[in-house]
Amino acid sequence: MSLFSATHTLLVLLAAGATWPDRPRCEYRVNPLGIDAPQPRLSWILESDQRGQGQTAYRILVANTTEKLQADDGDLWDSGKVSSGQSLHVPYAGKPLEPLQRCLWKVRVWDRDGAESEWSEPASWTTGLLGSWEARWIGADVPRQTMPLFRREFDVSRPVKRALASICGLGHYELRLNGRKVGDHELDPGWTDYRKTCLYAAYDVTANVRPGPNAVGVMLGNGMYSVIGGRYVKFLGTFGPPKVILRLDIEHEDGTWTRIATDDTWRTTPGPITFSCTYGGEDYDARRERSGWDRPGFDDSAWQAAGNVEPPGGQLRAQSAPPIKVMQVFRPVRITEPRPGVYIFDLGQNFSGRPRIAVTGPAGASVKLTPAELLTEQGLADQGASGGPSFFTYTLRGTGVEVWHPRFTYYGFRYVQVEGATLDPAEAFGPRPVVLGLEGQFLHSSVETVGRFDCSNPMFNRIHDLITFAIRSNMQSVLTDCPHREKLGWLEQSHLMGPAVMFNYNVPALYDKIMDDMAEAQLPSGLVPDIAPEYTVFEGGFRDSPEWGSAFVIAPWQVYHQYGDSSLMEDHYDGMKKYAAYLGSRAAEGIVSHGLGDWCDVGPQPYGPSQLTPIPLTATAIYYHDLAILARAAALLGKDRDALELAAQANDVRNAFNRTFFKTDTNQYATGSQASNAMPLALGLVEPDRTGAVIENLVADVRAHGNHQTAGDVGHRFLLLALARAGRSDVIFDMTRRTDSPSYGFQVEHGATTLTEAWDPRRGYSQNHFMLGHVEEWFYRYLAGIDSEPDAAGFDRIVIRPQVVGDLKWVSAAYDSIRGRIACEWRIENGVLKLNVTIPANASATVYVPTGAVADVTEGGVPVEQADGVKAVRVKGGTVLCEIGSGDYRFVAVRR
Repeated sequence: MSLFSATHTLLVLLAAGATWPDRPRCEYRVNPLGIDAPQPRLSWILESDQRGQGQTAYRILVANTTEKLQADDGDLWDSGKVSSGQSLHVPYAGKPLEPLQRCLWKVRVWDRDGAESEWSEPASWTTGLLGSWEARWIGADVPRQTMPLFRREFDVSRPVKRALASICGLGHYELRLNGRKVGDHELDPGWTDYRKTCLYAAYDVTANVRPGPNAVGVMLGNGMYSVIGGRYVKFLGTFGPPKVILRLDIEHEDGTWTRIATDDTWRTTPGPITFSCTYGGEDYDARRERSGWDRPGFDDSAWQAAGNVEPPGGQLRAQSAPPIKVMQVFRPVRITEPRPGVYIFDLGQNFSGRPRIAVTGPAGASVKLTPAELLTEQGLADQGASGGPSFFTYTLRGTGVEVWHPRFTYYGFRYVQVEGATLDPAEAFGPRPVVLGLEGQFLHSSVETVGRFDCSNPMFNRIHDLITFAIRSNMQSVLTDCPHREKLGWLEQSHLMGPAVMFNYNVPALYDKIMDDMAEAQLPSGLVPDIAPEYTVFEGGFRDSPEWGSAFVIAPWQVYHQYGDSSLMEDHYDGMKKYAAYLGSRAAEGIVSHGLGDWCDVGPQPYGPSQLTPIPLTATAIYYHDLAILARAAALLGKDRDALELAAQANDVRNAFNRTFFKTDTNQYATGSQASNAMPLALGLVEPDRTGAVIENLVADVRAHGNHQTAGDVGHRFLLLALARAGRSDVIFDMTRRTDSPSYGFQVEHGATTLTEAWDPRRGYSQNHFMLGHVEEWFYRYLAGIDSEPDAAGFDRIVIRPQVVGDLKWVSAAYDSIRGRIACEWRIENGVLKLNVTIPANASATVYVPTGAVADVTEGGVPVEQADGVKAVRVKGGTVLCEIGSGDYRFVAVRR
């Protein structure tokens, strides 16, 4: 359909007061390639220009060709009219699918009035190889650390209808076809336990294939597949030498196919990458480039035959998590020369990525690039807290302007130290290279941004930026702790920061991959280690801490709550239950006593192990949380006996927790630290008649510390939840506005541009962690008030409950949920609250208007009880509650 006809159709629908399906997706993706699921799930968003609309039925058509779909012939699947409000995760139920099959589909819906919509825009998905590779893993005998090139030529003699490339290159690869890079992915494939899973990507290369001679080439890098040292490393370990498997399938107009697959007919040679380490950097010698090596007609007679090699062991599976890409570019804000011939490029922002340079100079001359988060007192690159030495070198080929960036590694940095070159163009023909330009490329997962937050407090907005930059920097194929020193998937962040991440970015496919990583890392005992993939085995709490391993239980529940997707619980239920049983096996009378506890809390000693809160308290509280979630998950999955048993276990642990830690004379838990009291409050462990007193103690502790938090990596989220749920966002506001240590504002005032590892952003700690960014959840769920009912799935029942606190004049936020946009904006003007709310179709909401009387509230200029779309109004606790359907609402309330 043309843009004009699509626009015309939309205008007709709007004029008629219509409801229609929009943004069709398959497994969360738009027109995806490489779908390995035999029954992929289809979703759409319901749009309407009418209030209170929803879906009562749908019909899906799936066809083999565009012509059949246009003729409403679902030759693969016609669901018929299905009476259902389901618009999320509808499984394909048609004919069995074949490898590389393109499926075209569309959907129409019926609204609550029984009106039938037009068809959605057509969408598609293409299946993966479904295990049928018919290709060989190949490798090369090259010098240690030198990375190989591979190539193969082929002829195309018949007109091409489409061409698809499927590839896994370990550790990382760059695929090239007829002289050009294929696609825009970076650092593919995603990191996994390669003995269990190897991810492959699929590309549509129809536009890259030509009639006649063609050439395909592959470059490889080590990545996490082989960390063999030479410079800074977090650990040493290898799964074997680099290798690649590829299949290029060309469908011709006449219905025949041509297949090019890796085997021993391919040719290989050592390439220009002479050092490749995901931690230590990358060296590239442009003199070793073979001009035209990835084009047809290149003389590869001096190259060796590639060898068929043993597979890495892991099952080849299509990569479904969003690929890493260059998502933003930073250019220097200043350049200094702290030493003669040593230049510092300040890019103005700390981020995860790589430098890209333009340089000219004589052949054999080298430029060294050292990335850093901080500078020394002498103004030089400082890698003291980020892991060093780590650097990149480029050796020139000596032909004109040369542009280069590392391919198979990245680092977290703001500054780039340049050595071995000059910036003076007048020396262009001298012995030293001349750097003509330098930029920083921000690499992270290409997840869709779905959240927006802004408010009248500039400091809060800067804190929001700190946190989102840190999230993106650490959102790779795993959620890393930092983009330099470790790059490991420490698991506590996936659930403690889960809601904060999910309100900003669309991450269900990434979490699917993270859950697979945890499942593959789980030991036969049930233990889930603190990191996944488990590339190195740590000891003690750094391998076995309940607050970390419990991500395996908590994260899938968060995904279900946020996206209405129960598949992670269905797929991993047995493993989740096994992990809870493992914790139970280590418990003594219901109390779990091992782990790291409230890591990095604020006490008299330097940051590290928990100082203020007993380790058994945090471990047992999380153990209870696991059991409570599992009981709910079991009930949801129809495992009624499990649900009863798990609920009983949770209750036993709850009783043991209170017997062990609660002090009835003081209404304090354990030491009375913030984490000690906040975790029981937030997780429902406190007896109702004691809740108010425990909250008072918690508030008193925050006030006694000058409105500062002392809770650490684990306790901080629960501190904010406990206060916010108790209606004490005023305390969080006072904490968040501080600019002295420890506080977010202290980081901002001291020049941090990403969230730092410790509250003090100065030397000694990473400048790019997101583990303490829990206030981001408060910004969305409590300041803006965008939330859902506790037992809701995918925001089908929304709660809008803004907490108007402090001297804030306005807050504006939006979240593009799995059902559509949810937005809330409130503003105080002359004692009047203006509250604008947007609720997507196929959902309902309860709006809490913070005023005491129904008579003080209007919507759309009429008394709220008379407003269209407002179903019920009542007063509760000094707040007016309005039950509404979908649509845009404008509430005005007089505050008394």
